[in-house]
Amino acid sequence: MKNAVQRFGKFLSAMVMPNIGAFIAWGFITALFIDVGWLPNEKLAGLNGPMLNYLLPILIGSQGGRLVGGDRGAVIGSIATIGVIVGAPDYPMLMGAMLMGPLAGFVIKKFDQAMDGRMPAGFEMLINNFSVGIFGMLLAILGYYAIGPFMAVVLVVLKGGVEVLVSHGLLPLAAIFIEPAKVLFLNNAINHGIFTPIGIEQAAEAGKSIMYMLEANPGPGLGLLLAYWVFSKDRATKDSAPGAIIIHFFGGIHEIYFPYILMNPFVIAGPILGNICAIFFYSMTHAGLVGPAAPGSFIAFMTMSPKTSMVVTALGVLIAAGVSFLVSAPIIKMAGTKSLEDAQKQKDSMKAESKGVAVAPRTGAEVTTDSIKKIIFACDAGMGSSAMGATKFRNRIKPLNLGITVTNTSVDNVPADADVVVCQYILQDRAAKSAPQARLVTLGNFLQDPNLDAFYAELEARANGSGAMAEAAVTKEPKKSGAKAALLKEGIRTGLKSVDKETAIRAAGDLLCELGFVNKTYVDAMLERERLVSTYMGMGVAIPHGTSQAKDTVKKSGIVVLQYPDGVDFGDEKANLVIGIAGVGDEHLEILGRIVESLEDEALLEKLKKEADVDLIMKTFG
Repeated sequence: MKNAVQRFGKFLSAMVMPNIGAFIAWGFITALFIDVGWLPNEKLAGLNGPMLNYLLPILIGSQGGRLVGGDRGAVIGSIATIGVIVGAPDYPMLMGAMLMGPLAGFVIKKFDQAMDGRMPAGFEMLINNFSVGIFGMLLAILGYYAIGPFMAVVLVVLKGGVEVLVSHGLLPLAAIFIEPAKVLFLNNAINHGIFTPIGIEQAAEAGKSIMYMLEANPGPGLGLLLAYWVFSKDRATKDSAPGAIIIHFFGGIHEIYFPYILMNPFVIAGPILGNICAIFFYSMTHAGLVGPAAPGSFIAFMTMSPKTSMVVTALGVLIAAGVSFLVSAPIIKMAGTKSLEDAQKQKDSMKAESKGVAVAPRTGAEVTTDSIKKIIFACDAGMGSSAMGATKFRNRIKPLNLGITVTNTSVDNVPADADVVVCQYILQDRAAKSAPQARLVTLGNFLQDPNLDAFYAELEARANGSGAMAEAAVTKEPKKSGAKAALLKEGIRTGLKSVDKETAIRAAGDLLCELGFVNKTYVDAMLERERLVSTYMGMGVAIPHGTSQAKDTVKKSGIVVLQYPDGVDFGDEKANLVIGIAGVGDEHLEILGRIVESLEDEALLEKLKKEADVDLIMKTFG
């Protein structure tokens, strides 16, 4: 149930989060140019209505359609969203867009699946364009007559419910659910999936909304971190708190304080009571923000405050921080805590679960270093990240002459004779089920990870202690098929401008499709793979590829290389080389091996990441 709620919440927030910049632009226009704004301007204030009623819902509907149906889903999602907008002209249809966008994406995705392989040659463009147009028209009509009016009723009910809570002084009790939900990684889902649509409706009438202040207030987390800084008995925790305070309060990354709660769950009482007091204060003073504060930093929180409420807004943050500090301090002083490192691991595990992947405890079978004969690198599909990781680690331990086989496979197909399974954190549960006899080595990425370094150090110590016997053994190489994957000059793009991760992955998939390596559905499988487990490998390299279920959509093995000199954000890392892979069997392993070899040469790697030299990339990988 928890995983289902987390996945649903993540999907809701995924429709809104990429468009937060548009919300902020609308918020600035509201704060600056309406008649009670900082710089009242009747003409510029006219931008407010069209952005609120048309731009924001269409962006959300487009993103919802893209999440389900790819680029075609984005187009049909926008068309369908117009239906609900016009069908309920008196209400901002953000929630209507959240329904229509994914529905439209689902419709076109099912149509594409039904038509895959059945289109007459030469009629592809005609069918593709008319299908989006016809289905989009029908969904827009459905939105106009049914979904738009229905969502208007839902908005009236929700708005009325909030007004009842405010009038009876019950809104502060929402903090009892908000603060624990943050630690379960439902913060974005609650803030942008629920509070933002209701806040938009309130702000459209009153110019501001308290709903924007419920989750984003940085005060509760600030008070908690200050209490740890002053009263924690653990030196590592005490020393880490100041940095966490800066990141949380000014950067708006609330996740930074979740491990501090997981160290001692009772301490969550501090943020809960702090937020209750702040919400009560804001209710009493009729405070509100003009737009969503995203991320939840003090800077964003104050920027979205009306000019007449700046002091009130700041006081609410101070009240939340002060109460949170006073409540958290005695709990931290009296209670023992586990280490911050263990709490961080627990947070990583819970965050993985919020993405829909259950994670088992980081334990494995008792396998001694001396008994290790086979090491398996495992990823979801068994053809991309694990293949590169296995190649690099095989080369790394080869001089040790331990006679250990190092190969790769899908996490669901680990062989029974595997002694060690190396996989990413969020695949631990599947790895444990697939190979209960094996020891698990979990890591963040396959190329650079301290856990992998520690495991190598164990093997190195074994080699140093048994030199004569080790020299007689030979590391086994994986079997290769006679064919090889294709890397064509047409499959290399250099000097590309930075884009978001999804766009970069989709570009790689579209290029694989254009060159005849895969069909269109493989692109969606690449995005699904990224949602499950990151394909960032380390050292500025990402290798997006499809899920194991999408192997039947691969026509022939091929690789494409997209170079982004300024990088593409893959979580907290930047990838300069996005290498799209489609593999039949192990035909792509040869190119992956050459990629790994290039990573050993730092000067060459820098050239590959920065210089627009197609011939150099072709010579290195081809």
